Amino acid sequence: MSAAPIPSAADGGPVVGEDGLARCPWGATDGLLREYHDGEWGVGVHGEAPLFERLVLEGFQSGLSWLTILRKRPAFRTAFADFDPEAVAAFVDDRVEALMADAAIVRNRAKIEAARANARAVVALRDHGGLDRFLWSRRPATSPAPTVVREVPATSPESKALAKDLKAAGFRFVGPTTAHALMEATGMIDTHLVSCHRRGCGPA
Repeated sequence: MSAAPIPSAADGGPVVGEDGLARCPWGATDGLLREYHDGEWGVGVHGEAPLFERLVLEGFQSGLSWLTILRKRPAFRTAFADFDPEAVAAFVDDRVEALMADAAIVRNRAKIEAARANARAVVALRDHGGLDRFLWSRRPATSPAPTVVREVPATSPESKALAKDLKAAGFRFVGPTTAHALMEATGMIDTHLVSCHRRGCGPA
């Protein structure tokens, strides 16, 4: 029995680059996106600060393109103290106002204040096993196996449950779609297309 044909890019399947490697379409449109797709997205992320960074950036991405966030990522790291939760938790209102004047990041007051609130929630979680344990203990048992873009889910029962748990722990800007994107970004699930060369890159 012959293998099923690989869907074409026109059908929402993988895009084969000049290097001969097949990638998810979103990871083949820009050099920065390709670097992120190939080296980071879907690889397991552990540790408080790295996970806090992904959580904050996914919140800022809401309503925007991920490329916009990637381009501003160095500025975000500077503005948010390299995503040290204790430092961000200690931001006073004047610091929030300063961030609202910083054109190098996304100037959205609700998202900036959510980042501060989320930092405080991260610090509070230290008494309950920490952010790493909190997130990874909710890792889905299986990952979807999309062959084309339209088969990649935007939410899942697990992301809805994670969003609910995060909100209960004091986090903001963590709806089911953001929670699902966080799971994808941190390697908790693998939604690379089946024929993408990064499928199965798995947790670090």
